Amino acid sequence: MKTIFKLLIIAILFSSCQEQKKIGFINNGDVIDNYQMKKDIEANYKIRNEVFTKRMDSIDREFQVEVKAFQLAQSKMSQKTAQEKYNELGQKNQQLTQSFQQNQAVLQQGYNKEMDSVIKTVNAFVRDYGKTNGYAFILGQNEVGSSVIYGEEASDLTKIITDTLNAEFNIEDEISEEDK
Repeated sequence: MKTIFKLLIIAILFSSCQEQKKIGFINNGDVIDNYQMKKDIEANYKIRNEVFTKRMDSIDREFQVEVKAFQLAQSKMSQKTAQEKYNELGQKNQQLTQSFQQNQAVLQQGYNKEMDSVIKTVNAFVRDYGKTNGYAFILGQNEVGSSVIYGEEASDLTKIITDTLNAEFNIEDEISEEDK
């Protein structure tokens, strides 16, 4: 009996001496929104979208000029010729609309793919940060459906994670700029 009691006390002492793992949390939205890689992607796609919009506006203006020319010349055309030209313009309008939608979808898919990459990068970074710094858990917090309702400010790793992630990104960015 004494042996069991001694073993139980040793086990309790041993378990109490083990290092307690930490629990932290981050605001997912803040980390991602303040991550420089995301900001760079958004700036790049904003420029690409502006270029795309200008190009589409230019094509649309050219088409509208063609429509106006048809409307002015329509009264001098035979009904058959006017109908053929009208059908031709209708098909061209449909083709332009489809082309616009396809190009817009390609642009959106590229953006979505890069944003997925940002999220994967952040998740991998947080996972590595947690392992390296002795965290048992790093929970995610966001506006909707959060897994953290309350957390002590001392356990909020949002700023630390964001700053470290951005510092790492800036170093990688500088290295890739030197390679160019």
